[in-house]
Amino acid sequence: MADEHSGKRRRLRRIARAGLVLAGGLTLVTAGANIAMWTLSSGHRSDVAAAPNAPVVIIPGARVAPDGTPMAYLRGRLDVAIELVDAGKVGEILLSGDAGGSSGDEIASMTRYLHDNGIDPAIVRSDGAGLSTRETCERARSMFGIDRAIIVSQYQHLPRAVALCRAAGIEADGVVAYCECRQVTEARNNVREWLAAPKAVAEMILR
Repeated sequence: MADEHSGKRRRLRRIARAGLVLAGGLTLVTAGANIAMWTLSSGHRSDVAAAPNAPVVIIPGARVAPDGTPMAYLRGRLDVAIELVDAGKVGEILLSGDAGGSSGDEIASMTRYLHDNGIDPAIVRSDGAGLSTRETCERARSMFGIDRAIIVSQYQHLPRAVALCRAAGIEADGVVAYCECRQVTEARNNVREWLAAPKAVAEMILR
């Protein structure tokens, strides 16, 4: 009986050690991927005041409220796009998001918001099939012929967005978007971005 218990303890210790090794490996991979995103986008992130001029600003979609209005993350991106247009730093806006998303039509929501805030509809183009950051960047290049752009997003997401757009062949600079967000929202998005980095690195390697 003692031998049986001793064997079980040994097996449990081996499983625990294997779990620790796996967790450590995943942590290293994730940390390395995040460092890569920040390194690849280094020198290409700024606020509105320091943003360079570009032909177009790309606005990735995000959740919309039940009434169809942009929620805080999306509103912050749109407000920065408006500032860039008003400052004469961009001449066109590309909206890229999910036109059939679970939270609503991101493209319709963004379009209404821009129009309601004085943006000329003639300078707005849209892509309702930009279902991920990678697709947003790749479709901006392949479908819209964009090779130079500013992309706007919150600070957590911006390094990945810039890196993926540059990997897609766009000479991209990123501008940090505003966010009047709850702390829990910011924490959730920090975790989301931390975990999304390895996939982004894999996509860049395999493209």
